[in-house]
Amino acid sequence: MNVKPIDAESSRRLWASYVEAHREFADELPPTERFGDSAEMADELLDGIINGPKRATAGLVAEYVHEGEALARIGDHWIVADSEGIAKVVLRSIELRIGRLDSVDAKFAWDEGEGDRSLEWWLDAHRTFFVRACERIGIAVEDPAELEALEVVFERFTLVWPNSGSTDRS
Repeated sequence: MNVKPIDAESSRRLWASYVEAHREFADELPPTERFGDSAEMADELLDGIINGPKRATAGLVAEYVHEGEALARIGDHWIVADSEGIAKVVLRSIELRIGRLDSVDAKFAWDEGEGDRSLEWWLDAHRTFFVRACERIGIAVEDPAELEALEVVFERFTLVWPNSGSTDRS
């Protein structure tokens, strides 16, 4: 990913501003992450959260394992940074499901808010993305059936900070 390192101070500042309004989370410091695998994708997907319909994401279980990261849990917060490494938003997981890639449905594709939001577009884009992810972590995907069988974390989230007062944010 051709991006700058995460600016830890921007994450701390963003989280502190959230905690000022939500003291019950003062003991937490969530991870800061980016979407996608390129600077352009990170910024495009972040824009979809801030200004558009993106309220879901999907990732390979194998990537979590490879990175030594715990799978998200419902209620977890996470901070999302742009390609420059600056923390921009706080999200909260509201729904999680682990399933095969080919178990995705049209509603989830719509909620992910990418492309034309169709299931066909989603599957095509994510197959391509997950092949790159597999290559990056050393998993050989020889045929399409292997790709379809990969375990995926399907996650829905809500944008909780900054809060502009819309009903879509909590």
